[in-house]
Amino acid sequence: MARDEEAEALPVEDEEYEEYIPVKKRRQLEVQSRLSRLGRPSLVAPLNGEPLRNKDGGSSDGAGAAPRDQQPAVQQRGKESLLILKAKALQEGLGETEQERVLKEEAELMRSITQKAALKTYAELAKDIKYTQVMKTGWKPPLKYRLTSEDEHQRVRDHFYIICEGHHLPPPIPAFEDMRLPPSILRYLADAGIKKPTPIQMQGLPAILSGRDMIGIAFTGSGKTLAFALPMVLAAYQEEVRMRLEGGEGPIGMVICPSRELARQTYDIVVAYSEALRADGAPELRTLLTIGGVDMKSQGDAIRAGVHMVVATPGRLKDLLAKRRMTLDACRYVCLDEADRMVDLGFEEDIREILSFFTGQRQMLMFSATMPMKIKAFAESALVDPVTVNVGRAGATNLDIIQEVEYVKEEAKLAYLLECLQKTPPPVLVFAEGKKDVDTIHQFLLLKGVEAVASHGSKDQEDREWAIQSFKTGQKDVLIATDVASKGLDFQNVQHVINYDMPEEIENYVHRIGRTGRRGKTGLATTFINKAQSESILLDLKHLLREAKQRIPPELEAASGTRGCVYCGGLGHRIADCPKLRSDTRDAGRNSKDHFGSGGFGAEM
Repeated sequence: MARDEEAEALPVEDEEYEEYIPVKKRRQLEVQSRLSRLGRPSLVAPLNGEPLRNKDGGSSDGAGAAPRDQQPAVQQRGKESLLILKAKALQEGLGETEQERVLKEEAELMRSITQKAALKTYAELAKDIKYTQVMKTGWKPPLKYRLTSEDEHQRVRDHFYIICEGHHLPPPIPAFEDMRLPPSILRYLADAGIKKPTPIQMQGLPAILSGRDMIGIAFTGSGKTLAFALPMVLAAYQEEVRMRLEGGEGPIGMVICPSRELARQTYDIVVAYSEALRADGAPELRTLLTIGGVDMKSQGDAIRAGVHMVVATPGRLKDLLAKRRMTLDACRYVCLDEADRMVDLGFEEDIREILSFFTGQRQMLMFSATMPMKIKAFAESALVDPVTVNVGRAGATNLDIIQEVEYVKEEAKLAYLLECLQKTPPPVLVFAEGKKDVDTIHQFLLLKGVEAVASHGSKDQEDREWAIQSFKTGQKDVLIATDVASKGLDFQNVQHVINYDMPEEIENYVHRIGRTGRRGKTGLATTFINKAQSESILLDLKHLLREAKQRIPPELEAASGTRGCVYCGGLGHRIADCPKLRSDTRDAGRNSKDHFGSGGFGAEM
């Protein structure tokens, strides 16, 4: 009776019952089945200690099997097919060449550097506001240029070495008379000896007058200031005619410059165009110079009267905007002069803070002689359907400048400087890297009876302006300065520029020697080098001289290395050895340094 009860307690076997097999085990059984069909033994590890059978029925473990030390290694395959695994194995076997590895590392480094927020206002970034339509100005090129084919326009660009990028490019116009400029402006340009537009003006003026955002790249002394200052004056004139500006209103246009000296020079040019218009009966156009070192009360009085245009440095402009003494509600025209520095590391947040005071779309222009790819890509994020106008290679030197490089020991520099001053008649411009060197050279030349003046960021604004003005008017023969005088300043009749020491970045060298050889004249640049210079900057200089077909001294011929930096555009080093990248990384996040002596950030130059 007990056996019958025990039998009834056992489960009754169902002929249709199938035992549950875990997913992992089913996959291994499937792999084993595939390998068996191919005639290969199973190499799949058993589950729960249970041996899996080979094709011949033998156990893959236990009796009859080979010893464990003679068994093939256990392998487990993922979800990839055998073809994919084979391709991966081949790829690993081939490996990367050294050049491919370097290029891959540089691309990753460049990607990490350029992955920054676009140059927009905080509100535009927060609300993801994007402008798709360009600003409307009402200006159109004459009918004969509109009817000319694009192939003919391209032949004109090729003739003047103009490289243009963008959609619906405006035609290049090789005559001021065809740009529909006011007669008073044409007379002023003719009186100033400006008879024909330069290549950057030929293509840049039609683009700006038609309301397009633009990146302008051209060598020093090519007339970039006229290309962006004249359209701003005409835009202010148009708005004044439409509706008179009242007190406290404005500005309509704005130019931001990296240094006080450059801002002063741009301000004088804008005022000259405004006065030329007024001579023909046009209404008065008021322009405000907003720089550090100038009494803020007088600037406030001018703002309360209403200003049409502002030329500013970032420090004082931020101060006025933050204190609500100026608004940008009506401003629709913005130009960043020397834009590669203005949007560079350390200045990005400053420019965005200024732009955050705008309440609507604005036409944005960026001009410079050097525009590295990193800055160009970053700038394009802020522009609407931009036109890029490039005359020659960005960062290349002016071919009208004869470049001489001399190996001079540190202790012999002052004595040799006197000899170099005899090469050409005055005026002569001398650049030094440090403020102490500027003061030392200045005192030495004064003791030798040379009529010299000095300028750097630690000097008072009045002293700096007096030094620049006395040099421009010919009262002084020699100006000694740091890079505060190398960006955009226009000195007429300067035949000779002397680099007392080689700058740390090749961009500064291009800007320095660009103070001579302007407006089609020939200039001379002499540079002192010695063992104090880094090998990378000497390589940059060597390739720059070779590109300009200049004589390369033996000291530079001995330097060798790979060329082409995607960060700064230097020709003698790679991005991993870029001195500019090291400097920017060092200064990132620190707003206390002012590379231009413009005030507001502290004077370092």
